[in-house]
Amino acid sequence: MAAIELSAIRKSFDRTDVLKGIDLKIEPGEFISLVGPSGCGKSTLLRIIAGLETQTSGQVRIDGEAVDGVRPSARNLAMVFQSYALYPHLTVFDNIAVPLRMRRLSAAQRLPLLGRLIPSRHRTERGIREDVERVAALLEISPLLSRKPGQLSGGQRQRVAVGRAIVRQPKAFLFDEPLSNLDAKLRVHMRAEIAQLHRRLKTTFVYVTHDQAEAMTMSGRIAVMIDGHLVQVGKPADVYDNPRDIRVAEFVGSPKINVLPGMVRADRGVEALGRPLELSAAAAAGACRICVRPERIELGGGPFAGTVTHLENMGAEAFVHVGCDGMVIPLVARIDDPRRLPEIGAPIGFGFAADAVRAFDASGKRIETTPRLRVIQPREPALV
Repeated sequence: MAAIELSAIRKSFDRTDVLKGIDLKIEPGEFISLVGPSGCGKSTLLRIIAGLETQTSGQVRIDGEAVDGVRPSARNLAMVFQSYALYPHLTVFDNIAVPLRMRRLSAAQRLPLLGRLIPSRHRTERGIREDVERVAALLEISPLLSRKPGQLSGGQRQRVAVGRAIVRQPKAFLFDEPLSNLDAKLRVHMRAEIAQLHRRLKTTFVYVTHDQAEAMTMSGRIAVMIDGHLVQVGKPADVYDNPRDIRVAEFVGSPKINVLPGMVRADRGVEALGRPLELSAAAAAGACRICVRPERIELGGGPFAGTVTHLENMGAEAFVHVGCDGMVIPLVARIDDPRRLPEIGAPIGFGFAADAVRAFDASGKRIETTPRLRVIQPREPALV
C-alpha cells in the first residue's frame, strides 16, 4: 500500500486552467473517491497521479518520494479504465497475464515462435499461470479464463480489468469511472464488490466518479472537486451533514438540498422566506441562502405554506414537491410512508427544525448558526 501526496498541483491546457492548486494527502490503505461534476478535473488529476499526464506545476509524492518525471510503469500503480481496455483477440487468461509477461519475460521470450524454444520461458510461464489463477479465484472468474472479451457481460469484463490490475500487486489502484458503462442494477452490485475487494486487499484505492452514490457508499473519505478546485475533503457523512460550501451542499445528496432565500438581520437573527427562524448567525447583516435536506422537511404544519405541485412514489419512500411564493424551484420533501401522500394541487404547511438548517452567505461560504434562546420576561408582581 502507498501514501500519495499532492502539493499545489496545477494543470493548464493552452490558456484554460483545469486544475487550480490541488493539495491532498492520501493515507496508505485508504479508499478515497474524487467526486464532482463532469469537467471538474478529477480524471485529469488521476492521470497526473498515474504519470499519464504531466502537471503544469506542483509535485506528486508516492511513499514520500517525488515521482515527477518518473514514467508510469516505474510508479507501480495500476489503473482501471472506464472502457475496460481489454484486448479483444486475447482470452481472459491472456488479458490478465499481459502485465506479468511484459514484466517477467524478455523481448526474446515474448516472441510467438522463437520464445517457446527458450527453456527459462516455461518456468516463468508456470509462475504467471499460478498468479493469474489465484486472482481469477479471488474475483470468481475462473470458469471464464478461456473465453474472449466479446463473450462476456459488462460486469464480467469489469472483473477481468480489475484482475489485470490486481495481478501486478501494485502500490495503489487508480479507478477512472469504472462502472459508468454498466446498467443501474449491475452498478449497485459492482459497488459492493469493489468495496469488499478493498477490504480484502487492504491497498490504497483512488476512485474517480461523478456518481455521488458510488463515492458515498464505498469510500472512507471523499474529495469534492468543482471547477478545478478541491472544495471539501472528509468522511461521506461529514460532507453530507456539514458542507462548507453551497456547491458541495447542492452536489452531494439526492434529491438535491432545498435552497430557500433568506436574510441575516442586524440583530444576527435569521429569516427564511420572510419568516423568522429560531437561529442566530455569526455573520454580518445581508442576504443569505437557507438550505435544508429533503428528509428534514416536516409536512403537515409549520410556519411556511405552499401547494403540492408533483409527487414521486418510489415504493419504499416518496418525494413531495411543494411550490412556494418566493421560490422559483419547488421545495422537495421526503416522506417514509408513500400510502399517505397529499393530493396534487392541495395546500400544505411545512417547517423544519433549527438544527436542520445549513446557511450560506452570498458568496456560497458556510455561515455558522446557533439556536436562538428565547428570553422569558419576568411577570410583574400582582397588586393586592
